[in-house]
Amino acid sequence: MTARRLVFALILIAAVAGATYVWLSARPRGARSDMNALVERYVRLVLALGQHDPDYVDAYYGPAEWRTEAQHAKVPLAEIDAAATDLAGDLKAITPPPAEVGLPRLRHAFVSRQLDALRARVAMLQGVRMRFDEESQALYDAVSPIHADGEFLAILAQLEQRLPGTGPLFDRYEAFRARFVVPSPRLDATFRAAIDGCRARTLEHVQLPQGERFSVEYVTGKSWSAYNWYKGDYRSVIQVNTDLPIQADTVITLACHEGYPGHHVNNVLLEKNFVRDRRWRELSVYPLFSPQSLIAEGTADFGVRVAFPGPERVEFAKSVIFPTAGLDPSTAPVYYEVVELMRKLSYATVEAARRYLDGEMDAAATIAWLQTHALQSRERAAQQIKFFDQYRSYVINYTTGEDLVERWVEAQGGTESDTERRWTVFETAISSPMLPSALTVRK
Repeated sequence: MTARRLVFALILIAAVAGATYVWLSARPRGARSDMNALVERYVRLVLALGQHDPDYVDAYYGPAEWRTEAQHAKVPLAEIDAAATDLAGDLKAITPPPAEVGLPRLRHAFVSRQLDALRARVAMLQGVRMRFDEESQALYDAVSPIHADGEFLAILAQLEQRLPGTGPLFDRYEAFRARFVVPSPRLDATFRAAIDGCRARTLEHVQLPQGERFSVEYVTGKSWSAYNWYKGDYRSVIQVNTDLPIQADTVITLACHEGYPGHHVNNVLLEKNFVRDRRWRELSVYPLFSPQSLIAEGTADFGVRVAFPGPERVEFAKSVIFPTAGLDPSTAPVYYEVVELMRKLSYATVEAARRYLDGEMDAAATIAWLQTHALQSRERAAQQIKFFDQYRSYVINYTTGEDLVERWVEAQGGTESDTERRWTVFETAISSPMLPSALTVRK
């Protein structure tokens, strides 16, 4: 290459780099104080980062040309970081005064915190390593409480009494679970029956827009049990992973979590209330590694108990799920006694992830720990390791998220004994861009 061509090439590279930076951070007249203009820059940054991280953009139904431009631009991480820093400064400059309350303040807080999480994800992709708790705070606006092994051992002692016999407890638990597996030929009918039941209960309390709908697909080779892919226009694709056997209650849990009143309803209401009614384009994109996920997962998990409070879940299983799956309905009460005890072990998965990702246990030791402390089969524990590797501290969004949502709902009067109030408060959580820190109940 001649000296002249080299100079020309360097000028061209600089021009292209400058163009991508301008595309991300251009400030038209008034853009520094116009929230809509700042939001557009935020959305473009999320789409740009999605080009480096295939898991990052979980859903997008904004202007198609913005996504196309992100795909063509392939903005380097360093430029995304610089543009995000500029945007953070411009957002800070228009922070509403403390006395101002209502939607403008909520909007500003939401976008600002989501942007903070984006900058943390950029740093991670550039090689920055954080401890488990530091990472979850940076990405999800929350830290999961630490639970000592003794807490799990006390619950395991109760399960020992419920599942007597010889051999390791996790083997006895797997043998027990095997009695309640939904046969593959009946899985689709059983899952759809669960969806119908969850939807009917949700529609008694929550008004959804006309045309909301979903489709179901069965997949394999995933690190998760099920996934809701929101497509916009009030439509979801729900995928169910059939790598491992699916139990009767798991069908109910997934139907509520992924569908009604979980992810599908959450996304539909955000689209209706904010993207369509108020033109808040920041909610047309869903960055997975962000505080939005803790609210989404926490409400989806808690939504199971909102839809089926107290004994209603067992009754629904006995009358609908067990017969559709070809299982004996008379065994449902015993099954749910164990299900409730197992729910108390949910934080064992978080502890395993914390220790594994902080380097305190390797994969083999983590699988063994999950078998003895979370009663997971070796196959399920191995799948869990894949989830930790792919999604890292994301695991806190289920347990910690559910606890935060439950405490907040009950603090607003939404107790199990007041069904109508419970649904009203819960709907507030799934239909507005709240932050996890806003759910903290002061004692």
